[in-house]
Amino acid sequence: MSGRRTALVTGSCGLVGSEAVRLLMREGFAVTGIDSNHRAQFFGPEGDTGWVLELLAREFPQYRHAPLDIRDRQAVSDLIRGLRPGLIVHAAAQPSHDRAASIPFLDFEVNALGTLHLLEASRQFCPDSPFVHFSTNKVYGDRPNRLDLSESALRWDFADAAFREGIPEEFPIDQSMHSVFGASKVAADVMVQEYGRYFGMPTCCLRCGCLTGPGHAGVALHGFLSYLVRCNVEGREYTVLGYKGKQVRDNLHAADAARFMHAFWQAPRTAAVYNLGGGRANSCSILEAFRLAEEETGKPMRWTYRDEPRSGDHICYYSDLAKVREDYPGWCVTVGLPEIVREIAAAWKSRRPAAHA
Repeated sequence: MSGRRTALVTGSCGLVGSEAVRLLMREGFAVTGIDSNHRAQFFGPEGDTGWVLELLAREFPQYRHAPLDIRDRQAVSDLIRGLRPGLIVHAAAQPSHDRAASIPFLDFEVNALGTLHLLEASRQFCPDSPFVHFSTNKVYGDRPNRLDLSESALRWDFADAAFREGIPEEFPIDQSMHSVFGASKVAADVMVQEYGRYFGMPTCCLRCGCLTGPGHAGVALHGFLSYLVRCNVEGREYTVLGYKGKQVRDNLHAADAARFMHAFWQAPRTAAVYNLGGGRANSCSILEAFRLAEEETGKPMRWTYRDEPRSGDHICYYSDLAKVREDYPGWCVTVGLPEIVREIAAAWKSRRPAAHA
């Protein structure tokens, strides 16, 4: 089964992983997905992604699924030795900033150790295959909060013109508070770069903003925009934590993230790092997201405020896409923020209650 158009996707039932599977299957790849459904353990029944596996199996009968745990070094090694895939897309993670503090060992084992298992098996059995790692903007810790910010009625923004288009890849990641989650993702991010530089492997770290879309099983601890829209659709109360609700994030549709993964496979580089997000155009504050949801559904947002910002959280963050556009001029953001909200709202309205009860 090995070959250039053979792909291994970790976290294949998650938001980004499932989009990667769909794109690669449509492109004629033989795809094997790894997903142990740890999201249900991290977030409870609402985080369960078993329904995504059912959808993938119906949509793509040739899709192969391996329910193994990336913390299992031998199982990962055996799988990659047998597949020798032409592309590895690593989207498996413990993704919650908040949850990590209560499960530090599990968080580090999944995010850092699991990544090392994949890298070493790749080095041994398919060192020339592109390795795309979905990292996070949390590797920058809270250093963006030290930048001069301007405050308007609905949002914070960067006051310095040098950051008008967002945070670039050269921004420091050291000597800041990251959260336990951010620290484990830093370890994985740097290790992916090191395997690229030290061993000459075609690796890529995608430091993503908020990846989202209708396939997101948004919960209170992860999935900002999906969960916010869900609260509006279902009449739930949303809790804003600090910064007056004016904290800003950029949002990228998971399909656009998968498209960049494919672009990297077509023209890989060594030890590449990119800030991948929706950029300034697809950025919004929580208050602005409330308005977008209300405009889409016609329902008022129910929310409360607690002046308790999350430790190490960003006040304002969106990705400077200049390096992405320079290196991959054929890639661009194709799904705007209003359309993303429209798709998410439609998905929550139509999703079977039993799938997320």
